[in-house]
Amino acid sequence: MKTSTSAILFLLAIMSFSQIRAQTKAQAPEDNLKLNQIQVIGSHNSYKQAIEPALFKLIQSKDSTNRLGGLQYEHIPITDQLNMGLRNLEIDVYADSKGGKYAHPKGLELVKPDQPYDTAGVMNQPGFKVLHVPDIDFRSSSLTFDDCLQKLKNWSNSNPGHIPVFITLEPKDGETNRFGTTPEAFTSALFDQLDAIIRKNLGMDKLITPDMVRGNCITLEEAVLKGNWPKLKQARGKFFFILDNKDKNRDLYLQGHPSLKGRLIFVNAEPGTPEAATLFRNNSEDPSIQGLVKKGYIIRTRADSDTKEARANDYTHFKQAQDSGAQIITTDYYKPSAFFNSPYHIVFEDGTYVRKNPLNGKINK
Repeated sequence: MKTSTSAILFLLAIMSFSQIRAQTKAQAPEDNLKLNQIQVIGSHNSYKQAIEPALFKLIQSKDSTNRLGGLQYEHIPITDQLNMGLRNLEIDVYADSKGGKYAHPKGLELVKPDQPYDTAGVMNQPGFKVLHVPDIDFRSSSLTFDDCLQKLKNWSNSNPGHIPVFITLEPKDGETNRFGTTPEAFTSALFDQLDAIIRKNLGMDKLITPDMVRGNCITLEEAVLKGNWPKLKQARGKFFFILDNKDKNRDLYLQGHPSLKGRLIFVNAEPGTPEAATLFRNNSEDPSIQGLVKKGYIIRTRADSDTKEARANDYTHFKQAQDSGAQIITTDYYKPSAFFNSPYHIVFEDGTYVRKNPLNGKINK
């Protein structure tokens, strides 16, 4: 029996709708859950593309310790990750006040480029840049922070009511590297600019900020310990930024902003401090994670690092991360590696990247 084209299209539409509805249901914890009562999987160095193949081969030949192998991973574009269901991204930003500091990676002077770099010339313009390691690991799906934020906003507008997306943001500076490149040092004024750029590109209506969580409490930590996180029905469609620093850059960001008053980004502050709300515990074996989650903090941990777990197809740390109740679990492998033979990839048992937190996910009425 022949089936008409219109009938086939109708059946495909029904199937497609059913798949979307099933995925939405799986990735939509109850709206009365609070933000700290879900658990999400996200990506580490989310913007990163593979190191230039010829450059990787050259540097690896001079790397007797094989440390470079830990950089042998890449990510699909950020919006594709979000479309898959990932709800945490990690972005590294470098200050470039004058423009051009990272426009000509020194590594491309050592090898013939596999593909053109920055044909639009955006790296010559002033502003924050997105890359991993200057001169070596510089390929990025979003070369500028403005471009990255605009992609986030466009995706969010196309997916209204999405589960809130956690963004771990790492401002990077430091010493001069072997190629003579010296990253621009962050200052309090540059952090003001960072806030301003987030506000400009996303808008306050798309942000969950420390002021919102603190409410009428004296300190942010007091609010967190009282469970003052927003419910998902208030947090949907928004982004939640966390500063991944524990050194001078964190202190600079806090300068003049006790309890993060007026700031847009949460910080990695230790319990007992006024700003404590979000904590990084990258070792999923850390026995303190469960207790911190139960107290009300939001914790970020990792399922894998430096390609080690993926090469060994070892899910031990992922299992520990799930059981710990850490709300944010990052991985380099939501898909298996394209560089070595291993089936290793991270996803929850139901095939999604968001679920009710197994440790504290009792619904609040």
